[in-house]
Amino acid sequence: MNSLDHKRWQPATLGLGGNIGDPVAAMAEALRRIDQHPDCRVTAVSRLYRTPPWGKTDQADFYNACAAVETLHEPQELLAACLEIERTMKRVRVERWGPRTIDIDILTFADRTIDAEHLKIPHPRMTERAFVLMPLADIVPEQSVKGQSVATWLDLTDRTGIAVANENRAWWRG
Repeated sequence: MNSLDHKRWQPATLGLGGNIGDPVAAMAEALRRIDQHPDCRVTAVSRLYRTPPWGKTDQADFYNACAAVETLHEPQELLAACLEIERTMKRVRVERWGPRTIDIDILTFADRTIDAEHLKIPHPRMTERAFVLMPLADIVPEQSVKGQSVATWLDLTDRTGIAVANENRAWWRG
């Protein structure tokens, strides 16, 4: 029995964003790299959204999307894979909530709750951020996060300034 025999496909959701260079192309490339990874597969992608900056507001608008994936990875391994994609795509972390070429966050992983130093699932503050909840509701509106559905959390958030930038959910396929 090899080491993969005990692994099973598990669902996760990812949030993607960026606002430097060509963030839409960067997110599409990141999604294609995730989908091409032998231990991951993209099962659904949201519409593409244009979002005003949050936290640090003196920067360009962001583009945001979410993806549902299935993975053989454990959460820390999925995080490592996402960080490696960011690194190979030249992501530089300069300041919190600052400009970025690409950002990939694990939002949910199966029905797990994780509170580790470098990984918190569900993603902290995701239930307060319409720029996460709007695309997430495109793909998993009924998924429970912190005791309520994504759609219910979305109804409680301020969506001011967020607009659909592309209705076509295949925008990332290039």
